[in-house]
Amino acid sequence: MIKKALFAAAFAATTALSSGSFAETVLRLDEVAVGELDPAKASDYADSILMFNVYDTLVLPNQGGPGHSGHLAESWSVDGTTYTFNLRDGVSFQSGNPLRAADVVYSLERMQALGAGLSYLFAGVTAEAVDESTVTFTLEAPYAPFIASLVRLPIVDQVHVAANSDDEWGESFLSANGAGTGAYSVTSHNPQDETVMAKWDQYFLGVADVAPDTVRLRYGLEAATVRTLIAQGEHDIASQWLPPEVVQALAKDGAQLFTETGTGAFYFKMNTTKAPLDDVNCRLALSQAFDYATAVQMIAINDDVSAGSPATGAIPVGMFGANGAEMALSQDLDAAKASLEACAYDPADMDIEISWIAEVPLEERFALLMQSNFTQLGIKSHITKLPWALFAEQVSTPENTPHISQLFVNAVTGDPDTLLYGMYHSSTPGTWQSPEYLNDVAVDAALEAGRAATDEAGREAAYAALNARLMEIAPTIYGFDRQSVFAASNRVKAPALSDPAQAFGLDGMGFSFRLMEMVE
Repeated sequence: MIKKALFAAAFAATTALSSGSFAETVLRLDEVAVGELDPAKASDYADSILMFNVYDTLVLPNQGGPGHSGHLAESWSVDGTTYTFNLRDGVSFQSGNPLRAADVVYSLERMQALGAGLSYLFAGVTAEAVDESTVTFTLEAPYAPFIASLVRLPIVDQVHVAANSDDEWGESFLSANGAGTGAYSVTSHNPQDETVMAKWDQYFLGVADVAPDTVRLRYGLEAATVRTLIAQGEHDIASQWLPPEVVQALAKDGAQLFTETGTGAFYFKMNTTKAPLDDVNCRLALSQAFDYATAVQMIAINDDVSAGSPATGAIPVGMFGANGAEMALSQDLDAAKASLEACAYDPADMDIEISWIAEVPLEERFALLMQSNFTQLGIKSHITKLPWALFAEQVSTPENTPHISQLFVNAVTGDPDTLLYGMYHSSTPGTWQSPEYLNDVAVDAALEAGRAATDEAGREAAYAALNARLMEIAPTIYGFDRQSVFAASNRVKAPALSDPAQAFGLDGMGFSFRLMEMVE
């Protein structure tokens, strides 16, 4: 009888596991860039996915509409350039330590001290812990998008970092470990392979049972590998960087298509310090010769879904200062030839280096399109394939930066300031976002006015002036306004990536795993 009872219990447990009642659910997805786990250094898409899940911020963008709501902060008030935040009660870090105002101060000062990632958002900002649950930020000058910028200030557990580090800022520790309040904790991190995260059941907002128990974020998978894995049921969400025909094939095979309409665009960035692109007329010629319509056709997935829409200028449609959708850019070879005649350099002596990122094969096709367009002007060019890590290193100096670099850049806070300031202000050259090395007084003035304006009309005027000036001096070819498209298995539901009423309007935040549901 005992043996029969034990067998029955074992059988019941096995049945429960096989039916999914107690089985662990695993979400598998990929990104092309190496994941930077240190929240003070995070800047690209993969980094953002990690940050939004392992850490929390004082505010979050509203879902399905504009504005922000409190997250770690339950409320705030503004008095001139002083912002006072009241923290939620009962929030703990994954270490078990309570959230304190001192952790907020530490997180800001840590980001400023390291001077990496998006630290420029917090230049001239100081913070003070008034008491355990109240923190104030004081700005040196008015900064209109300050609340929006706080979505990029992840709050770090100061006590936990100090207990596990020999240095004040814990760089080594935080490059491999999490120290946040987020809904997912890091169980392992290999920036060349994958990051594994586990659902944290003590999250202050709670995490639904249907959310994935484990998440495996893989890096650098080949498109063919992703296609095979999804077809075999061994992968759930592909990165946005798959070639359109692969996404099309996956959709025909039954994959879902998730989309994220953020605030960014795809850019062909010209090194304004390197001949012949140090001549504005040469840059104008290349931008006028580019075949915008063909570029948009190249990213179409089907009749209903595309990875982008026509650009109308330097600023994506829908943001402050943007031109209307009716002003789509188009190729104009006559204007391009006239601009080239005004260029100080002889086209016969030109050899333009067009680079593309090795992990994004679609960029090779854009490089070939540009090469064909430039040939129509009698300009020679050559194409260079660069792995992301090498590209990021090369653009740190103007002499090593290619003539043309291809990049998707988004407003990392959802505000145009974080799309445009880091690209074009003369104080921010030498990053992957700013290989133009632009130094223009009028551009700087417009960017600073956009930060300082206290009302929407002022910001609209500042960015409209910026848009006009950038189109006049052409540091960049504005390829198309970007929409991210992700092929996904039917094992996962992601309302923030499929329902506009639940979308965040901030790139990467749709991948908040606590809001996803594993169907099987």
